Amino acid sequence: MTVKRFGVSLEEEILVKLDNIVKDQRFPNRSRALRHLIHQHKTDRGIEDNEKVTGAIVLVYDHNILRLHSEIASMKHEYSCMVLSSQHIHLDDKNCIETVTVRGTANKVFKLSNKLLAIKGVKHGNIVVSAIE
Repeated sequence: MTVKRFGVSLEEEILVKLDNIVKDQRFPNRSRALRHLIHQHKTDRGIEDNEKVTGAIVLVYDHNILRLHSEIASMKHEYSCMVLSSQHIHLDDKNCIETVTVRGTANKVFKLSNKLLAIKGVKHGNIVVSAIE
C-alpha cells in the first residue's frame, strides 16, 4: 500500500479536538489518528448500509446457570454461517467470559449480538465491529 502525503487545513477548535484524540488514545501522531477516524467512519457507514462487517461479541455470565451454555450454543448453531469461532474462559469459580467472533451483514451481526445479550443470565456484554476491506 502506497502512502501519500497531503496538507490539511483545520479550524483551531477542530485541531485541538484532533490533538486530544491523539493524546487520549495514545496515537503516535495525527496521521494515525486520522486513519483511525476514517476507518471508523467507513465502519459506521457500512453498518448503516448493511454491508459486511466482522466483529466480536463478548458475553460475561454465571457459568453455574447450566441452561446458559445450551442457549448460547443453540444460538451460535442457529447463526453458524456467521460464527467463525468462540472462546470460553473461566474468570473465577462463578463467572466466565465468552467471545464469539462473527462475520456477516451488519444487520445480521447485530441481530445475533442482541439475541445473545438478551439471554436471561447474561450479566454484561458488548459488540465490536469493523468494516471488511
